[in-house]
Amino acid sequence: MHTLTLNNGVKIPLLGFGVYQIPPQDTEQAVIHAVEAGYRHIDTAQAYLNESEVGRGIAHCGVAREDLFVTTKIWVENAGEAAAEASLHRSLGRLNLDYIDMVLVHQPYGDYYGTWRTLEKWQAAGKIRAIGVSNFAPERAVDLGVFNRVMPQADQIEVNPFHQRLREAAELQAEGIAVQAWAPFAEGQHGIFENPTLCAIGAKHGKSAAQVIIRWLVERNIVVLAKSARRERMAENLDVFDFALDDADKAAIAALESGRSLFTREPVERVKWAHGLAFNI
Repeated sequence: MHTLTLNNGVKIPLLGFGVYQIPPQDTEQAVIHAVEAGYRHIDTAQAYLNESEVGRGIAHCGVAREDLFVTTKIWVENAGEAAAEASLHRSLGRLNLDYIDMVLVHQPYGDYYGTWRTLEKWQAAGKIRAIGVSNFAPERAVDLGVFNRVMPQADQIEVNPFHQRLREAAELQAEGIAVQAWAPFAEGQHGIFENPTLCAIGAKHGKSAAQVIIRWLVERNIVVLAKSARRERMAENLDVFDFALDDADKAAIAALESGRSLFTREPVERVKWAHGLAFNI
């Protein structure tokens, strides 16, 4: 598995399997199938409500724990030093792990400074190998690192051909913060898998539109978190290291930029939305 080295020397697989929106009753088997296909990076979150099922999948996947990279995220209702600490103990229990490879602050809301101090403490104690953020603007991620002890190792943000985040990704990478892409396939919106541009590039290289998207992200040194419930698609999404995009391909993809997020609300409404989501996690 190809990896990216984080700013603390930890290696993270470039291709990860995301379990967002996979129903809990299907998650264990999905994780097992993903590992069988070749994934070694599993991405979940407290707010996905399937950490326990991910843990069971890890336990039954037949691959040694040290060969897997497991990420989870702390939700806003668990923000603050004490609440984050308690939630990490619960996540460890649900995942049935002795340590977590990466923990992210899921949203830049609430007392995320307190959450970050807890993550720094757990990382120093060896309970977490890498710490980072999700959905943070570059200046917020850098602010968190500059005014604390540890610069985030990663920022997980929306990146796809319709919302390419060129400036944000470059700013994060310039500060040594790895970029991870959630919704690389735009969650199937706007006919992305049938997009004429992506399909034409794929036909040129003997690949699918999905493989073109993953390759485009990998060539930008972005960690890709893809999700599929189909085993053949899981394997297909890993098969992206035997071709390269040329300048014409990249220019064609650049023209797909919409200039806006496909998912996030206006900033004020997003804060209210996050505050209103209570999961008892």
